[in-house]
Order: sequence, then structure tokens, then C-alpha cells
Amino acid sequence: MYAIVEIAGQQFKVSKDQKVYVHRLASEEGTKVSFDKVLLLDENGTVTLGAPAVEGASVEAKVLQHLKGDKVIVFKKKRRKGYKKKNGHRQSFTQILIEGILASGSTKKAAAPKKEAAPKAEKLVETVEEKAPKAKISKKGDDLAIVEGIGPKAAEALVAAGIDTFAKLAAASAEEVKAILDASTSKVQHLDPTTWAQQAQLAADGKMDELKKLQDELNGGKAV
Repeated sequence: MYAIVEIAGQQFKVSKDQKVYVHRLASEEGTKVSFDKVLLLDENGTVTLGAPAVEGASVEAKVLQHLKGDKVIVFKKKRRKGYKKKNGHRQSFTQILIEGILASGSTKKAAAPKKEAAPKAEKLVETVEEKAPKAKISKKGDDLAIVEGIGPKAAEALVAAGIDTFAKLAAASAEEVKAILDASTSKVQHLDPTTWAQQAQLAADGKMDELKKLQDELNGGKAV
């Protein structure tokens, strides 16, 4: 008996007593976890397909340990700009042991409480949204790294503060963005967001040629 189950955004083919490495889970080591998004179930040759999930089915597992993967080097360079950036990344994983596959009668786990944003960050987001009430917002957000000077950590800090689209970034002042960077736990306090709103406005308007021309005149996101 095996099942295709979605865990932390990834799909796995699992069976009983199998050990699986998944993206890091919030559960502590030794705790039991249940995954109810079973996409396919094979029970002694009888295959059941979900639409999208098999109703009532679940995969029961136990968290064995939290660990990190091998280091990956991310190097960025822009020629003739004097811009070089080298970062290392180690993905966090969780090792789980599949204890059983239930065809029916599973119980849904309670959703983890959402982390409350800092009051200062909430106030900044409200101000940005008031400035651009009619802006077209993408449901999945935009790739803020297109803006020169914004790296993965800076983009993560902005998204955490609610600025996840070009329209919101264009509506935010440099002082507001700087306050978000200063409040971040990541090392992004040294970044200069002076030109980010201008770049974001061009990206929001779809003027990518003009954006590229502007970025050619910048040095690591800073005006020369």
C-alpha cells in the first residue's frame, strides 16, 4: 500500500516505515503529524484518485529530526557595474517516519496560529495601501528581485512587511522602506532604497525597456 501525498508544498510517494526528507516543518522532534492532502491512494492494487485530494484519507508520520542540507553558493555579478554579491544557503529539512496510511477516518490537524506582524510594520503597510488604493495587486505577488539593489533577503523582508508587489513598492517612500529594512533581522540595513520606488513603478507599468535603461545607469541600485 502506498500513497501520493503533498507535504509542505511538495509531492511524495510514501509507504509505511519509510523515512522521508521534507521542507522544514514547525512541529518539534518526536511529535506526531498528519497529512490529509492525499492525491492518490493504492490499497492492495485498488487505485483511488483524489479530486484533488482523496476524501477522508491521511498519512500519519512522526518527526525524527530537523537538519540542514549541503551549502549552495549563490553568486551574482553585473559587469561594468562593480556589483558582486556572494551568498551561501543551506536549505532546512525535516526527516519524518511514515507510520501509517489511513484510507478513511483521519482527523485534520489544527492550523498553526499566524504570527502577528510588528505594529510598526503594520502601520507602514497601511500607509502604503492608502497611497495606492486602486493599484492592481497580483494574488501571488511580484518578483521584487527584478529591482536592482533588492536581493533575496531584502525581498523577504519587504514581503513579510506586506510589500509584495511592484505597485506597493512604488507607493512606498524611501524612508518607509528603510524603516522596514532596519527592523529586519536579516543583514539588509546597509541597502539604499532611494531608487527602488522609481524602478518598481516602471516594472508595475510594464515598461521593462525603460527599467533596463535606468538600471544600466545605476550602480548596484544606487544613482551614480
